[in-house]
Order: sequence, then structure tokens, then C-alpha cells
Amino acid sequence: MANTTSGTYTFDKTFSIDEIIEEAYERIGMQPTAGNQMRIARRSLNIMFQEWGNRGLHYWEVANNSITLVDGQATYTMYRSSADGTSDATAVYGVSDVLEASYRNSSSVDTPLTKIDRSTYQGLANKTSEGVPSQYFVQRFVDKVTITLYLTPGSSEAGNYINYYYVKRIQDVGNYTNATDVPFRFVPCMASGLAFYLSQKYAPQRTQELKLYYEDELARALSEDGSPSSTFISPKTYYPNV
Repeated sequence: MANTTSGTYTFDKTFSIDEIIEEAYERIGMQPTAGNQMRIARRSLNIMFQEWGNRGLHYWEVANNSITLVDGQATYTMYRSSADGTSDATAVYGVSDVLEASYRNSSSVDTPLTKIDRSTYQGLANKTSEGVPSQYFVQRFVDKVTITLYLTPGSSEAGNYINYYYVKRIQDVGNYTNATDVPFRFVPCMASGLAFYLSQKYAPQRTQELKLYYEDELARALSEDGSPSSTFISPKTYYPNV
């Protein structure tokens, strides 16, 4: 009689922080027996998640939201964390960057907006001109991210929306019994990455070896991230003057 399978797909959610830490310590030949060792590992895991923010776009952290436009207000604020900004229940937290945005009117019809840089925005002659927004400029500060629209919404646009996709930060580790804010594809590189970080403190003779394991597994996870779509390439036709 054939053995049965588990029928579950929850390992990444039941693989708690303390188990991740235990796995990482075992890879460097240690058992975490002291509370201080657990605390150090949790701190290293949080630092690693911050470093992942420099590794390109993580598609599981892309989210969608809308901003309600206010008459005469061009700049709107999202916060990096709840400790940085208002306690307003409507505030958006954990924002790292805005990827794309559209102006959505009262009939729920979207008009794409063009993302511009600081120099282009600075070159606009009259930044207070009111009308339907067509461009937006994103600034990323230490404690917040702002999106500034051009044109500035007027009374006709007030109450309509800017619908946007943004990149969220990876959530903090938190309690040892928590799961991580990471999909199953990144579990292997998360464990090997933490082992690499801990080796710098407890087993420096193995740091280079563990770094190779970590970078290899992280590269595979990053290459698998996202949702592939069709690509169409059309040749450009030239008609020279004759």
C-alpha cells in the first residue's frame, strides 16, 4: 500500500523564527542555548531583510492602494513605518517606493500618469496649475515617501483618486513564534543567509563558504520571483526620402 502525502502546503508559515534561527546555528556547528544568542540572530535576520531591499524588486511585496485627491493639494504622504507618522487609520505604512500610478475619475476610468524625476519636476514653470494630473514625482525620505502630482488637483478633481502600485518593506521579524513575511521560495536562502551572517560572529573561518551558498540560493530565488508575461518585439520600419 502506497504511503499517503501530507496534503498540506504550510511549511513556510509554520517554520517559525526560532526554528529558522536554530537551522542557521546548526549550519555553523552551534546550538543556540543562550537568550543572547537568540536575540543576536533575530537582529541579524532583521538586518538581512533590510539588505534584501537593495536586491531589486520583490514582487510579493508589491501592493495596490488609492489616494483620495484634495482640492489644491499636490503632495501626499505615505510612511515607512507606523512609528514615523500619524496614527490615522487611513494612513499607508511600510511604503518603500511607488512603481506606477493612474488618475481614476468618478466613473472608475483610469488615465495612466507619467513618473518624472526631480529635475523634470523642478523644470515645470507653474507647479500650482490646477487640472487633471498627468505626471507624478516620488521622493523617498528616511521616514516617509511622498508623491507630488502635476497638475495640482482642483475642485473638479477633488474626491477622485490616484490609484497606484507600491513596494512594501519586508515586515520585521518580531516574536520568535512568528512566521516571516517571505514566500516559500525564499525559505532556503533565508536560512543560508542567516547562517552566513552568524558565521561572521561565531565561525569566521566558514564565512566565505557560507556566503557562496547564500548568494547562490538567493540568486535562484530572485530569478524565480515575479510573474512572467508575453513579450512582443516588432521591428521599426524606416522610410528614407528618395
